[in-house]
Parts: sequence; C-alpha cells; structure tokens
Amino acid sequence: MRVTDVRGASVARLLPWTGTGGKPCYVVGDGTGYVSRKADEVEEIQLDMAYELLGHADGLLTEPGVTAPEIHFLARRLTESLEQVQRIAESRGSRLEAALARPEPEPEPKPKPQPASEPQSQPPPQSKSATSP
Repeated sequence: MRVTDVRGASVARLLPWTGTGGKPCYVVGDGTGYVSRKADEVEEIQLDMAYELLGHADGLLTEPGVTAPEIHFLARRLTESLEQVQRIAESRGSRLEAALARPEPEPEPKPKPQPASEPQSQPPPQSKSATSP
C-alpha cells in the first residue's frame, strides 16, 4: 500500500518495520529526520542479514545429510528476509516515484536583447562649469 497525494505521487515513506497487528508504518517528512535516519539504519541491517542468509543457505543446501527441520528453519528465515527486502524495495520505489513526479522549477526568463536597428539612447554629457565657489 502506498500513501499518495492527488497527483498520485508518494508523500509518505513506508518504514521497514510494522506496527500493531502487522500494519504498515509510515513517516512523513523530508527524509532527514530522526525516524528516517533510523529507518535507513534498519534497512541497511536487514539487507546485510539477507546477504548473509543467502550465503548460509547456499552452504547448507550443498551439504549432504541436511535434515528436514534444518531445511524448514532455513525456509522460514528466507521467507522473513524476502518479506523485509520486498518492503525495502517498495519503500524505495515509492520515494523514487515521488522524486520523479516533482515538477522541475521553471528557469527565470532571460531579458530580451534589443534589436540592433534601434539607436540606444545615451544620457546627455554633463557640462562642467568653469566657475569655482
């Protein structure tokens, strides 16, 4: 689920953890606040753990004599990890979508150059007075 504004751009960040009853948690802000920084840290930890788990799974599945309970345990951990990575991908995708939906600021108009055929007026020369006070 994504929280969106009237243009369909995301205005809230999906956090990498859930609330009571597994409901999604969001933070609204510019992405520099305390909760956003903590979310970045949690996402980094979750991704590191996913990479480690993949390495462990590869090693376990090549060992002879692996038991069914070991495979079951591995499958549960892989499922949890995949859910976390999916949540991170959704959150980052929403933020990227919102960033791309922001309109570019319009450049300030450049002054139009005067045509060369028109004489440019110059101020009349100042006359210097020969008298001194």
